[in-house]
Amino acid sequence: MPSPIAHRFALACAASLFALGASAPGLAAPEGDSAAIARIIDEGMNRSEAMITASALMDRIGPRLTNSENHRKAESWAMDQLKKQGLVNIHVEPFDFGLGWNLDSYSVAMVSPRPLALTALPVAWSPPTSGTLRAPVVIAPMSREEHFAEWKGKLAGKIVLVSLPGQTSESKEPVFQRYTDADIAALDTYTKPVFDPDAAALQVRNRRFQGRLAAFLKAEGALAMVKMTYRDGKLVHGEGYDFQPGETLAVPAVDMAQEDYRRLVRLAKTGPAPEIAITVAARYDDSNLRAENVIAEIPGSDPKAGYVMAGAHFDSWIAGDGANDNGAGSVTVIEAARLIAKLGIKPKRTIRFVLWSGEEQGLLGSRAYIEQHLASRPVDPALKGIDSYAAWRNAFPITPKPEYSQLKAYFNMDNGSGRFRGIYSEGNLGAEKLLKEWLSPFDMLGADKLVVSKTGGTDHVFMQAIGLPGYQFIQDPLDYDTRVHHSSLDTVDHMRADDMRQAAVIMAGMLWQAANSDKELPRAVLPSQPTPTDPFKVRDPAQ
Repeated sequence: MPSPIAHRFALACAASLFALGASAPGLAAPEGDSAAIARIIDEGMNRSEAMITASALMDRIGPRLTNSENHRKAESWAMDQLKKQGLVNIHVEPFDFGLGWNLDSYSVAMVSPRPLALTALPVAWSPPTSGTLRAPVVIAPMSREEHFAEWKGKLAGKIVLVSLPGQTSESKEPVFQRYTDADIAALDTYTKPVFDPDAAALQVRNRRFQGRLAAFLKAEGALAMVKMTYRDGKLVHGEGYDFQPGETLAVPAVDMAQEDYRRLVRLAKTGPAPEIAITVAARYDDSNLRAENVIAEIPGSDPKAGYVMAGAHFDSWIAGDGANDNGAGSVTVIEAARLIAKLGIKPKRTIRFVLWSGEEQGLLGSRAYIEQHLASRPVDPALKGIDSYAAWRNAFPITPKPEYSQLKAYFNMDNGSGRFRGIYSEGNLGAEKLLKEWLSPFDMLGADKLVVSKTGGTDHVFMQAIGLPGYQFIQDPLDYDTRVHHSSLDTVDHMRADDMRQAAVIMAGMLWQAANSDKELPRAVLPSQPTPTDPFKVRDPAQ
């Protein structure tokens, strides 16, 4: 390979040549990877379709709750987009999921001591109301089953406020941020592995508390429960995980903005309990309990060379339009596919593009892909949905499948729409040299950093967990974690067009190089059963 300086010079020359070619028909295209990357940069920076694609997905279709009607509508739209771009083998791969849930309309209002519309959102997969529920509220914070005894016989005919109201936050951190070099340097820290054999069972127990709470409220004659959402600023979220048939919540559940929730608490503490009215028109759908991943390919010229892959999760929550989580990643994958297809050149390795479903419920789509194509782990089949998330990571042995050796690189995007600043090496020091080499053409776009730390909570995680080369990019935070993530602000307004076109160019460029390189990313060791990190840990039984 040429030195980074020579490589950048070649790119600049190639880009200039293509700029001339735009006004000089018939000028021959230069050959080689540098020319291909120059064409990707030119197309992606000067004729980006990222934000048009983003508006079509988020503004016109909107949120994409896993296995909902809207998710299936978005799948069809995405497959049409990929077909228009010239990709092939476009198909869906179904996996076991659970109920569909479709929210048609809702309203939440205070009716006494004065009329006031309240900022609230039904919890996903919670039951609809039968018409409008109107009742006084009762403040009954409950976070453990031990709390139920205090409220027996006191909740009939009430709408129950189940969260502690706490105090108004006083944030000392910036709401919107771009990384400084010092911020990125702080990420360059090795993440020590931790293994707790009891963690999976504890997470399942804690996660199931909400279902037990709803069952208790139903048995006590309560009409609905209201939770206070976890951010202030009139944001709501509405996450829910009770989507298995026969295991949905027993009463309607609502996620309410902190400011409105605390108003109800103050009124109930100082006078007659306020009355509120809740109307939720939602529909369960048990006609198809399987969700779907969308897959498409640009075929390679060498069937023995394996394949590389890019992915992002296509599903979202219901509070906003799913623009930054993770419409941004999905649009970047679609745009990267367009940029590579536009080259009209076959890569050596097949490039596979995947839009995952079920990520928000425990990486279910990417896990299903792994189990079908790459490797298996012995997980208790009784664990469904998010209950199986921790159990899968702690299950041994890992049994590779024939396709395990064929996946040479996977690149994921799922940290909002902030521009790429580099890549996480996920503790694989052996991979850093080649990752840095593939990043070098994009130094001029500000993506020149490589850090050793791991990232979690998204679809490359289970690939890393079985020793495969799955990587996520370092992205500027913007206002993703502070306000946008899973919230009612997750709209196209909070995406940055310049960042999106930069991300798509780099995603496409990394894929192209990985697909054509004679080198392969070194793999981590195939994990085997670890010993407990703290063999003397004694857990509080109340936790």
